Amino acid sequence: MKVAGKRERSAEPLPADLESRTLRERAMAAMARAYAPYSSFHVGAALLGSDGSITEACNVENAAFPSGTCAERAALAGAIARGVRTFRAIAIATSAEEPTPPCGMCRQALIEFSPELEIISVTRNGREARWKLSDLLPHAFSPRSLERSDD
Repeated sequence: MKVAGKRERSAEPLPADLESRTLRERAMAAMARAYAPYSSFHVGAALLGSDGSITEACNVENAAFPSGTCAERAALAGAIARGVRTFRAIAIATSAEEPTPPCGMCRQALIEFSPELEIISVTRNGREARWKLSDLLPHAFSPRSLERSDD
């Protein structure tokens, strides 16, 4: 079922190859909608929830540079707003020549919910790379980091 072109639910998980292809296609479509007039670095993301939903988003730049939003965090915010809290994979499509991992801020935001998230990075020219989020952000600051001892 599709809801507003942003979310799909399936009763059964997709086969891994079909799931990966679907995520790549959705990330590429989101990248085409990116608003990047300052950097010309277009990014799309498709985030696969543990419930089978897919949330896609693109980067949105702003003349006041710190006010821009990365595609990965925009997808995460959209999924969280719908109640999805755990994720299996994210596909990131960029206009770069080489596959690009998420920036540090996006890594930190994503690791809060799914430390073992599979990251699939693709480019327009067909290059692809894959990582586990925990490999990209070892020794992450997490909710456990906030635990206090009463010594």
